[in-house]
Amino acid sequence: MTRKVALITALIAAVVGASATPANAAAPAPTFTHLTPGGRPKLTETVPVNIVFLGYDTNDVDQAEFRSGLAKTYEPEVRSRQWYGEQEKLGITYTYDYKVQYADQAYQDKFFKRLKQLSTPAPLTVYQEEYNAQTKNVLDVTSNNYIDAPTVEKWLAYNPPRGVDTERNTIFLINWHGRADFKFHVYTKTGEADPDTGYDFGKERDSRKMMAWGGTTRDDEETGLGSTRRVWFADLSAGPEANMANYIVDELDVDGDGQPDYRMPNTWEYTDGGFRSPDALSGDLAKIVRYVGLDLLMTTSPLYPVELPTGTGLPKSINLDSNTYEDWPGVDASAAYIKPDLVVEELADLRWRNRLDFDNQDFAVDAKNRACFEGWYITYEPCYDGQELPPDANLFLYNDENIARTKDDDGRVDYELPLINYATGGDFTTPLGYADDNWVDGTQSYVFSFISPGIIERGYGLSTTQIHEAGHHLGMSHPHDGWDSEAGADIGASGDFYFSWLGDENNSMMSYIDLNWDFSQFDRDNSDRFLTAAYFEAANKLAANVLAAKDAGRVTANLRSADTVLGQAKRAFAKHEYRTAYALAEKAYNIVARAADRVGADPAAAAKALHARAEQARVSGKVHDPHEFIDTLEPGHSPRSLP
Repeated sequence: MTRKVALITALIAAVVGASATPANAAAPAPTFTHLTPGGRPKLTETVPVNIVFLGYDTNDVDQAEFRSGLAKTYEPEVRSRQWYGEQEKLGITYTYDYKVQYADQAYQDKFFKRLKQLSTPAPLTVYQEEYNAQTKNVLDVTSNNYIDAPTVEKWLAYNPPRGVDTERNTIFLINWHGRADFKFHVYTKTGEADPDTGYDFGKERDSRKMMAWGGTTRDDEETGLGSTRRVWFADLSAGPEANMANYIVDELDVDGDGQPDYRMPNTWEYTDGGFRSPDALSGDLAKIVRYVGLDLLMTTSPLYPVELPTGTGLPKSINLDSNTYEDWPGVDASAAYIKPDLVVEELADLRWRNRLDFDNQDFAVDAKNRACFEGWYITYEPCYDGQELPPDANLFLYNDENIARTKDDDGRVDYELPLINYATGGDFTTPLGYADDNWVDGTQSYVFSFISPGIIERGYGLSTTQIHEAGHHLGMSHPHDGWDSEAGADIGASGDFYFSWLGDENNSMMSYIDLNWDFSQFDRDNSDRFLTAAYFEAANKLAANVLAAKDAGRVTANLRSADTVLGQAKRAFAKHEYRTAYALAEKAYNIVARAADRVGADPAAAAKALHARAEQARVSGKVHDPHEFIDTLEPGHSPRSLP
């Protein structure tokens, strides 16, 4: 071989070798800063928490001891998954930034002067009278005054101590007792009657006289604050009251379940020989802030997954699909006791980026449905041969079997939220309702609401129950039950956490206080945070499918665009701009969805896989204990049954 030929051969080999490797090797996967294909989001927020002691000083509340009872961080997770031994974190981490302040004398004088001006003389409530009848009470309540709770909230929101920004989460811990100008008092909220019955719980019932309030939105139709504020106050010098059951000081077990119930008494009971040692006050106030103010109101966990079980992806349009089993002779319950416009209006405040509408169908009650209903509520018997699930699942099983006839909007909307109503003329009072899961993995299923002569007599129609139960379906918990991630503790209003009933005293549709039919500012904030995480995770899952597609390289620019938008969402989230974060996360998801469409990847693949897994688990007959959060009216099980 000549030198020239050898040189040409070597050059050809070099060129072929250089081109062969890239042609046969897979292109390197693109890298992203915020998009994590197949992974969970990593959303972080340093949450400012202002705590103002108003009427307490350092001799009453030791700040070091108080702070030692507070949590440092919080990671929300889906509570319904816990029923099945599963943990599903949202990918959110909150770090609390506490700013604790004792109001100075000038501010205290100004505030309590305002309370005095707002005080209207009133008869003792039945609970103040019952407190006076106790044998271990340290004093008698000699008079009473009503003070309008929303007015106090608004005053605090716009007249905070210097350095306190009430646009951020702010908790006022109030004690009026011990001052020369002290008046026995309770807080009230009236003027927002049940829309179907006209019954004003705040006016008619002493059990709705309170010691705490807050969470009102800027645009609440009755008591709106005008601009966004995040205020909640708790006043242990108000009452005694029904909700905390602190009118009972002679007994420790007030709900009859055989275990002592931890309750915060009035401030004058923190004394030697009183219900609680004065040394316990700092820790008790820390419990109120941590387990009520933060875990149940301001930074909560969702009851159910907020992404909704469509099987086709995250929905844009939601139909509130009301279906009423009419079994009350002479009464058209759906016409008489449902206000469709109100139901849509209130739920739209929570899911403001969805298109919501409402329709109702009426059905007669067939023999099987009647057997399932009576087996669920009256005889506690299963209604299907070979049924492995307990009778608590009767209504779920019947409606799951017959769901096809209720779904009348298939193809018109992305998701039909199934509202199942039972109207009965029976002489028994059912629960108000409950939002069931699928008895498989904790995914939400059907919303059940009930109406009967007994329920009407107690002041309730169907509209407010539908809003409340649909709120559960969309992820909202009660403000008296929740989760503390740092302690790994489930919070329920009994035993060591009986005091969590105090969380109901806020302007939330999800409470049992029945004084308003709106979602609170805290509800809105938490829903927006949850949905930010849901869209972030959906974008991540879908991105993994896109990258696995044959032509993934065609849409790398799209994925990088989504990555940029997710970065913007993370920054907005960290800056407490929850509505903006939610909108940006949804935008990023839509960018990834369009990329999936371009390369032939199924945009709904992840959702379909989860849906198929749940369906397979359902037919496997997995049995578990009943777990519904049933909104009951039974005496002894809920303060809302009290007069």
